[in-house]
Amino acid sequence: MTSMPLDLTSIALAPKVLLHDHLDGGLRPRTVLELAHEVGYEGLPADNDADLGAWFRQAADSGSLVRYLETFEHTVAVMQTAPALERVARECAEDLADDGVVYAEVRFAPEQHLEAGLTLDEVVEAVLRGFTDGTAEAASRGRRIQVRTLVTAMRHAARSREIAELAVRFRDQGVAGFDIAGAEAGYPPSRHLDAFEYMRASNAPFTIHAGEAFGLPSIHEAISFCGADRLGHGVRVIDDITLPDGADLAADAFDGAELGLIANYVRDKRIPLELCPSSNVQTGAVAGLAEHPFNVLARLRFRVTVNTDNRLMSDTTMSRECKVLVDQFGYGWSDLERFTVNAMKSAFIHFDERLSIIDDVIKPGYAVLIG
Repeated sequence: MTSMPLDLTSIALAPKVLLHDHLDGGLRPRTVLELAHEVGYEGLPADNDADLGAWFRQAADSGSLVRYLETFEHTVAVMQTAPALERVARECAEDLADDGVVYAEVRFAPEQHLEAGLTLDEVVEAVLRGFTDGTAEAASRGRRIQVRTLVTAMRHAARSREIAELAVRFRDQGVAGFDIAGAEAGYPPSRHLDAFEYMRASNAPFTIHAGEAFGLPSIHEAISFCGADRLGHGVRVIDDITLPDGADLAADAFDGAELGLIANYVRDKRIPLELCPSSNVQTGAVAGLAEHPFNVLARLRFRVTVNTDNRLMSDTTMSRECKVLVDQFGYGWSDLERFTVNAMKSAFIHFDERLSIIDDVIKPGYAVLIG
């Protein structure tokens, strides 16, 4: 048998695992328009789905994380009621399943959805109902997916302990863990030690957005002071790796690379990196796809994973992110399978559940594609 061609159509058939996807960054443009009409929100920059989708992509292409985050003002504005949250979550599960994602952890910040009077618990309950409905709808069409959520605290706010308690309160109902997000500069993760200590005391996992815009110091704090189980992005760990002069970032090996203390610790401890290629370029974490350190980190055997971050802002899917890497670095099916297994090993669910998906879904799925 010969392997399937590595085009977008065939990649969409491959089982994929997504660990870093923001609920408020993945709305369908038409849904944004319709929800804005329902709630009377008049701040949208376009009045049809094609133009609105293009606006989000263009606005996110500024190269600045701060500017990138401004696009969320519109999506969050239309996600302030339980029906709206349910719809967005339902459509998220359906869209991911249609793209071949078999397991996803989708994150959102409950504290940003309280303007219409919902409580934190009501926000989480609405999102979980949406994921349940979306999963069932996908299954009725032969698309199997498991969706869990991560509740996120905003790093510039002061509710992280409260959100951590929310994560633990709902951990048996679909919340897989905890996260902090938002602009990194000026808001180090160590400001939220109380929340991370609570998570550790509760034997509950968490990830931290770090090493996207602020570099090695945020990674050092996230892993050394806060004890992060995963790194949200973590792309700037490359700053602690010295490559031989003239090294080709698309090479098959990087003999002679020298790792510093932080990079060695991340690799030795198998701390997963939630890399988001397209988004990392948009936010200025890397200068361009050709300069993305994904391949360096993959070849040096860091635990790299492929993620979308914000499907609306990047106009992307998991299949497209995989295709970007295939085109840029010449990866084959076995590489994509390894990245997928990396992600499943790193998921915030129990070991037996992770192993079942790897053995019963991922490996058989790639065996068909590899031929």
